[in-house]
Amino acid sequence: MAQREVIAAVGAGRMGRGMAIAFAYAGHEVVLIDAKHRDSAGFDALCAQVDAELRGTLGMLSGFGMLSETEIDSVLARIRTVALGDCASALAGAAVIFEGVPEVMEAKRDAFAMISEHASAEAIVASTTSTILSNDLQGFVTHPERFLNAHWLNPAFLVPLVELSPGEKTDPAVTARLKALLERIGKVPVVCAASPGYIVPRIQALAMNEAARLVEEGVASAEDIDKATKYGFGFRFAILGLLEFIDWGGGDILYHASNYMAGATGEDRFAAPQIVKDNMAQNRRGLRDGQGFLDYEGLDLPAYQNDRLSAFVAMLRHMDKMPPKG
Repeated sequence: MAQREVIAAVGAGRMGRGMAIAFAYAGHEVVLIDAKHRDSAGFDALCAQVDAELRGTLGMLSGFGMLSETEIDSVLARIRTVALGDCASALAGAAVIFEGVPEVMEAKRDAFAMISEHASAEAIVASTTSTILSNDLQGFVTHPERFLNAHWLNPAFLVPLVELSPGEKTDPAVTARLKALLERIGKVPVVCAASPGYIVPRIQALAMNEAARLVEEGVASAEDIDKATKYGFGFRFAILGLLEFIDWGGGDILYHASNYMAGATGEDRFAAPQIVKDNMAQNRRGLRDGQGFLDYEGLDLPAYQNDRLSAFVAMLRHMDKMPPKG
Protein backbone atom coordinates (compact mmCIF):
# COMPACT_ATOMS: atom_id res chain seq x y z
CA MET A 1 0.00 0.00 0.00
CA ALA A 2 1.30 3.47 -0.91
CA GLN A 3 2.39 5.73 1.91
CA ARG A 4 -0.47 8.04 2.87
CA GLU A 5 0.17 11.76 2.99
CA VAL A 6 0.84 13.42 6.34
CA ILE A 7 -1.80 16.06 7.06
CA ALA A 8 -1.31 19.13 9.22
CA ALA A 9 -4.05 21.36 10.61
CA VAL A 10 -3.06 24.76 11.98
CA GLY A 11 -5.63 25.52 14.65
CA ALA A 12 -6.75 22.88 17.13
CA GLY A 13 -10.35 24.02 17.39
CA ARG A 14 -13.55 22.38 16.20
CA MET A 15 -12.66 22.38 12.51
CA GLY A 16 -9.13 21.11 13.06
CA ARG A 17 -10.36 18.30 15.29
CA GLY A 18 -13.10 17.34 12.84
CA MET A 19 -10.65 17.16 9.93
CA ALA A 20 -8.20 15.22 12.08
CA ILE A 21 -10.80 12.53 12.71
CA ALA A 22 -11.75 12.38 9.01
CA PHE A 23 -8.16 11.85 7.89
CA ALA A 24 -7.02 9.63 10.76
CA TYR A 25 -10.09 7.41 10.32
CA ALA A 26 -8.96 6.92 6.71
CA GLY A 27 -5.44 5.98 7.82
CA HIS A 28 -3.53 9.26 7.59
CA GLU A 29 -1.12 10.62 10.18
CA VAL A 30 -2.43 14.03 11.31
CA VAL A 31 -0.66 16.79 13.21
CA LEU A 32 -2.87 19.30 15.02
CA ILE A 33 -0.85 22.49 15.53
CA ASP A 34 -1.94 24.81 18.30
CA ALA A 35 -2.11 28.33 16.84
CA LYS A 36 -1.94 30.09 20.22
CA HIS A 37 1.00 30.86 22.49
CA ARG A 38 0.47 28.98 25.78
CA ASP A 39 2.60 28.06 28.75
CA SER A 40 3.28 24.37 29.37
CA ALA A 41 0.33 24.03 31.74
CA GLY A 42 -2.02 25.65 29.25
CA PHE A 43 -0.78 23.41 26.44
CA ASP A 44 -1.15 20.30 28.58
CA ALA A 45 -4.72 21.33 29.35
CA LEU A 46 -5.40 21.81 25.65
CA CYS A 47 -3.99 18.36 24.82
CA ALA A 48 -6.18 16.77 27.47
CA GLN A 49 -9.23 18.58 26.09
CA VAL A 50 -8.44 17.58 22.50
CA ASP A 51 -7.84 13.95 23.46
CA ALA A 52 -11.08 13.80 25.44
CA GLU A 53 -13.11 15.27 22.59
CA LEU A 54 -11.52 13.07 19.92
CA ARG A 55 -12.00 9.96 22.07
CA GLY A 56 -15.60 10.94 22.78
CA THR A 57 -16.34 11.52 19.09
CA LEU A 58 -14.75 8.24 18.05
CA GLY A 59 -16.68 6.48 20.80
CA MET A 60 -19.88 7.93 19.38
CA LEU A 61 -18.91 6.77 15.87
CA SER A 62 -18.16 3.34 17.30
CA GLY A 63 -21.68 3.31 18.70
CA PHE A 64 -22.93 4.03 15.18
CA GLY A 65 -21.03 1.00 13.89
CA MET A 66 -18.37 2.96 11.97
CA LEU A 67 -15.49 1.35 13.87
CA SER A 68 -15.01 -1.09 16.72
CA GLU A 69 -14.08 -0.02 20.22
CA THR A 70 -10.68 -1.68 19.79
CA GLU A 71 -9.99 0.53 16.74
CA ILE A 72 -10.47 3.79 18.63
CA ASP A 73 -6.95 3.78 20.06
CA SER A 74 -5.37 3.06 16.67
CA VAL A 75 -7.18 6.02 15.11
CA LEU A 76 -6.21 8.28 18.03
CA ALA A 77 -2.59 7.16 17.70
CA ARG A 78 -2.49 8.74 14.24
CA ILE A 79 -3.31 12.18 15.67
CA ARG A 80 -0.85 14.24 17.68
CA THR A 81 -1.13 17.78 18.99
CA VAL A 82 1.89 20.06 18.69
CA ALA A 83 2.60 23.35 20.43
CA LEU A 84 3.08 26.48 18.35
CA GLY A 85 6.75 26.65 19.29
CA ASP A 86 7.32 23.13 17.95
CA CYS A 87 5.54 23.61 14.63
CA ALA A 88 8.60 23.71 12.34
CA SER A 89 9.21 19.99 11.92
CA ALA A 90 5.48 19.21 11.86
CA LEU A 91 4.89 21.63 9.01
CA ALA A 92 8.02 20.55 7.14
CA GLY A 93 6.82 16.95 7.08
CA ALA A 94 3.25 17.64 5.94
CA ALA A 95 2.08 17.12 2.36
CA VAL A 96 -1.15 19.05 2.91
CA ILE A 97 -1.66 21.85 5.42
CA PHE A 98 -5.09 23.17 6.38
CA GLU A 99 -5.39 26.54 8.11
CA GLY A 100 -8.30 26.75 10.54
CA VAL A 101 -7.66 29.80 12.73
CA PRO A 102 -10.36 32.39 13.58
CA GLU A 103 -11.96 34.36 10.74
CA VAL A 104 -9.82 37.44 11.31
CA MET A 105 -7.49 38.64 8.57
CA GLU A 106 -4.61 39.28 10.97
CA ALA A 107 -4.86 35.77 12.38
CA LYS A 108 -4.89 34.33 8.87
CA ARG A 109 -1.88 36.41 7.86
CA ASP A 110 0.13 35.25 10.88
CA ALA A 111 -0.80 31.61 10.32
CA PHE A 112 0.22 31.70 6.66
CA ALA A 113 3.48 33.46 7.49
CA MET A 114 4.31 30.60 9.84
CA ILE A 115 3.25 27.98 7.30
CA SER A 116 5.24 29.66 4.53
CA GLU A 117 8.35 29.76 6.70
CA HIS A 118 8.39 26.07 7.56
CA ALA A 119 6.36 24.14 4.97
CA SER A 120 7.83 22.34 2.00
CA ALA A 121 7.47 24.30 -1.24
CA GLU A 122 5.55 21.32 -2.66
CA ALA A 123 3.01 21.17 0.17
CA ILE A 124 -0.57 22.09 -0.62
CA VAL A 125 -1.81 24.92 1.60
CA ALA A 126 -5.55 25.35 2.09
CA SER A 127 -7.69 27.65 4.20
CA THR A 128 -10.91 26.33 5.69
CA THR A 129 -12.38 29.83 5.85
CA SER A 130 -16.09 30.19 5.23
CA THR A 131 -15.95 33.94 4.60
CA ILE A 132 -12.66 35.21 3.12
CA LEU A 133 -12.05 34.69 -0.60
CA SER A 134 -9.05 32.70 -1.77
CA ASN A 135 -7.89 35.64 -3.89
CA ASP A 136 -7.68 37.77 -0.74
CA LEU A 137 -5.61 35.18 1.15
CA GLN A 138 -3.33 33.97 -1.60
CA GLY A 139 -0.92 36.86 -1.19
CA PHE A 140 -0.09 35.72 2.35
CA VAL A 141 1.38 32.43 1.06
CA THR A 142 4.74 31.89 -0.57
CA HIS A 143 4.34 29.91 -3.79
CA PRO A 144 0.69 31.05 -4.06
CA GLU A 145 0.10 28.59 -6.88
CA ARG A 146 -0.16 25.83 -4.24
CA PHE A 147 -2.89 27.64 -2.26
CA LEU A 148 -6.68 27.37 -2.37
CA ASN A 149 -9.66 27.46 -0.02
CA ALA A 150 -11.15 24.18 1.19
CA HIS A 151 -14.42 24.81 3.00
CA TRP A 152 -15.56 21.85 5.12
CA LEU A 153 -19.06 21.68 6.55
CA ASN A 154 -19.52 20.74 10.20
CA PRO A 155 -19.39 18.14 11.51
CA ALA A 156 -16.35 17.71 9.28
CA PHE A 157 -15.92 14.05 10.21
CA LEU A 158 -19.40 13.21 8.86
CA VAL A 159 -20.53 15.69 6.18
CA PRO A 160 -19.20 14.43 2.81
CA LEU A 161 -19.05 17.78 1.00
CA VAL A 162 -15.91 19.93 0.82
CA GLU A 163 -16.06 23.09 -1.32
CA LEU A 164 -12.76 23.81 -3.08
CA SER A 165 -12.27 27.39 -4.23
CA PRO A 166 -9.01 28.05 -6.07
CA GLY A 167 -7.66 31.57 -6.37
CA GLU A 168 -6.50 33.37 -9.48
CA LYS A 169 -2.94 32.03 -9.07
CA THR A 170 -3.81 28.47 -8.04
CA ASP A 171 -2.26 25.78 -10.21
CA PRO A 172 -5.13 23.58 -11.51
CA ALA A 173 -2.95 20.55 -10.76
CA VAL A 174 -2.98 21.49 -7.07
CA THR A 175 -6.77 21.63 -7.07
CA ALA A 176 -6.86 18.24 -8.77
CA ARG A 177 -4.43 16.76 -6.21
CA LEU A 178 -6.45 17.96 -3.24
CA LYS A 179 -9.69 16.85 -4.86
CA ALA A 180 -8.26 13.36 -5.39
CA LEU A 181 -7.01 13.18 -1.79
CA LEU A 182 -10.42 14.13 -0.43
CA GLU A 183 -12.12 11.58 -2.64
CA ARG A 184 -9.77 8.90 -1.30
CA ILE A 185 -10.99 9.56 2.26
CA GLY A 186 -14.63 9.37 1.16
CA LYS A 187 -15.39 13.07 0.78
CA VAL A 188 -17.30 14.65 -2.11
CA PRO A 189 -15.30 17.70 -3.22
CA VAL A 190 -16.78 20.30 -5.55
CA VAL A 191 -14.97 23.21 -7.20
CA CYS A 192 -16.32 26.76 -7.28
CA ALA A 193 -15.00 30.19 -8.18
CA ALA A 194 -13.74 32.62 -5.56
CA SER A 195 -17.20 33.99 -4.78
CA PRO A 196 -18.78 35.06 -1.47
CA GLY A 197 -20.65 32.20 0.16
CA TYR A 198 -19.26 29.44 -2.04
CA ILE A 199 -22.19 27.17 -3.00
CA VAL A 200 -23.85 25.75 0.11
CA PRO A 201 -23.60 28.79 2.44
CA ARG A 202 -25.00 31.01 -0.34
CA ILE A 203 -27.97 28.73 -0.96
CA GLN A 204 -28.66 27.96 2.68
CA ALA A 205 -28.47 31.63 3.71
CA LEU A 206 -31.39 32.38 1.38
CA ALA A 207 -33.35 29.34 2.57
CA MET A 208 -32.74 29.98 6.28
CA ASN A 209 -33.60 33.67 6.02
CA GLU A 210 -36.78 32.83 4.13
CA ALA A 211 -37.74 30.31 6.82
CA ALA A 212 -37.21 33.02 9.46
CA ARG A 213 -39.38 35.43 7.44
CA LEU A 214 -42.17 32.84 7.36
CA VAL A 215 -42.18 32.84 11.16
CA GLU A 216 -41.90 36.63 11.26
CA GLU A 217 -44.88 37.01 8.92
CA GLY A 218 -46.99 34.48 10.81
CA VAL A 219 -47.30 32.18 7.80
CA ALA A 220 -46.69 29.04 9.87
CA SER A 221 -45.26 27.91 13.17
CA ALA A 222 -41.55 27.19 13.52
CA GLU A 223 -42.43 23.54 14.14
CA ASP A 224 -44.44 23.22 10.93
CA ILE A 225 -41.82 25.06 8.88
CA ASP A 226 -39.20 22.62 10.11
CA LYS A 227 -41.48 19.67 9.29
CA ALA A 228 -41.98 21.10 5.81
CA THR A 229 -38.24 21.43 5.22
CA LYS A 230 -37.46 17.94 6.58
CA TYR A 231 -40.20 16.01 4.82
CA GLY A 232 -40.63 18.07 1.65
CA PHE A 233 -37.66 20.28 0.86
CA GLY A 234 -34.85 18.25 2.42
CA PHE A 235 -36.42 14.90 1.55
CA ARG A 236 -36.36 15.63 -2.17
CA PHE A 237 -33.00 17.39 -2.31
CA ALA A 238 -31.23 14.55 -0.55
CA ILE A 239 -31.94 12.61 -3.77
CA LEU A 240 -32.16 15.24 -6.52
CA GLY A 241 -29.82 18.21 -6.76
CA LEU A 242 -31.53 21.60 -6.97
CA LEU A 243 -30.84 22.02 -10.68
CA GLU A 244 -31.66 18.38 -11.39
CA PHE A 245 -34.97 18.96 -9.59
CA ILE A 246 -35.74 21.95 -11.84
CA ASP A 247 -35.14 19.74 -14.88
CA TRP A 248 -37.21 16.90 -13.40
CA GLY A 249 -40.33 19.00 -13.05
CA GLY A 250 -39.57 21.35 -15.93
CA GLY A 251 -37.97 24.77 -15.95
CA ASP A 252 -41.26 26.25 -17.17
CA ILE A 253 -42.85 25.39 -13.80
CA LEU A 254 -40.15 27.35 -11.98
CA TYR A 255 -40.46 30.20 -14.48
CA HIS A 256 -44.22 30.61 -14.03
CA ALA A 257 -44.13 30.00 -10.27
CA SER A 258 -41.40 32.63 -9.90
CA ASN A 259 -43.39 35.18 -11.88
CA TYR A 260 -46.43 34.57 -9.70
CA MET A 261 -44.48 34.74 -6.44
CA ALA A 262 -42.70 37.94 -7.45
CA GLY A 263 -45.98 39.56 -8.43
CA ALA A 264 -47.96 38.34 -5.42
CA THR A 265 -45.34 39.37 -2.88
CA GLY A 266 -43.89 42.38 -4.64
CA GLU A 267 -40.44 40.98 -3.83
CA ASP A 268 -37.82 40.83 -6.58
CA ARG A 269 -35.98 38.05 -4.73
CA PHE A 270 -38.58 35.60 -6.07
CA ALA A 271 -38.13 36.59 -9.73
CA ALA A 272 -36.59 34.03 -12.07
CA PRO A 273 -32.96 34.71 -13.05
CA GLN A 274 -32.05 35.33 -16.67
CA ILE A 275 -30.70 31.80 -17.16
CA VAL A 276 -34.16 30.34 -16.43
CA LYS A 277 -35.71 32.71 -18.97
CA ASP A 278 -33.03 31.80 -21.52
CA ASN A 279 -33.64 28.08 -21.00
CA MET A 280 -37.35 28.65 -21.61
CA ALA A 281 -36.67 30.53 -24.84
CA GLN A 282 -34.27 27.84 -26.05
CA ASN A 283 -36.57 24.90 -25.21
CA ARG A 284 -34.16 23.64 -22.57
CA ARG A 285 -36.82 22.89 -19.97
CA GLY A 286 -35.42 19.63 -18.67
CA LEU A 287 -36.19 15.95 -19.05
CA ARG A 288 -38.87 16.25 -21.69
CA ASP A 289 -36.63 18.38 -23.93
CA GLY A 290 -33.53 16.28 -23.33
CA GLN A 291 -31.73 19.41 -22.18
CA GLY A 292 -32.01 21.69 -19.19
CA PHE A 293 -29.36 22.65 -16.69
CA LEU A 294 -28.12 19.09 -17.27
CA ASP A 295 -27.82 17.05 -20.48
CA TYR A 296 -30.21 14.08 -20.81
CA GLU A 297 -29.55 13.24 -24.46
CA GLY A 298 -29.02 9.50 -24.88
CA LEU A 299 -30.01 8.78 -21.29
CA ASP A 300 -32.30 5.85 -20.55
CA LEU A 301 -34.97 8.08 -18.99
CA PRO A 302 -37.23 5.32 -17.59
CA ALA A 303 -34.24 3.68 -15.89
CA TYR A 304 -33.02 7.06 -14.58
CA GLN A 305 -36.44 7.96 -13.20
CA ASN A 306 -36.87 4.51 -11.67
CA ASP A 307 -33.49 4.84 -9.95
CA ARG A 308 -34.39 8.20 -8.42
CA LEU A 309 -37.84 7.05 -7.29
CA SER A 310 -36.30 3.93 -5.76
CA ALA A 311 -33.99 6.22 -3.76
CA PHE A 312 -37.04 8.15 -2.56
CA VAL A 313 -38.60 4.93 -1.28
CA ALA A 314 -35.35 4.03 0.49
CA MET A 315 -35.37 7.48 2.10
CA LEU A 316 -38.96 6.97 3.25
CA ARG A 317 -37.91 3.71 4.91
CA HIS A 318 -34.93 5.42 6.53
CA MET A 319 -37.18 8.18 7.90
CA ASP A 320 -39.81 5.66 9.00
CA LYS A 321 -42.38 7.44 6.83
CA MET A 322 -43.55 4.65 4.55
CA PRO A 323 -47.29 5.05 3.90
CA PRO A 324 -49.49 2.51 5.72
CA LYS A 325 -51.03 -0.25 3.63
CA GLY A 326 -54.81 -0.44 3.45
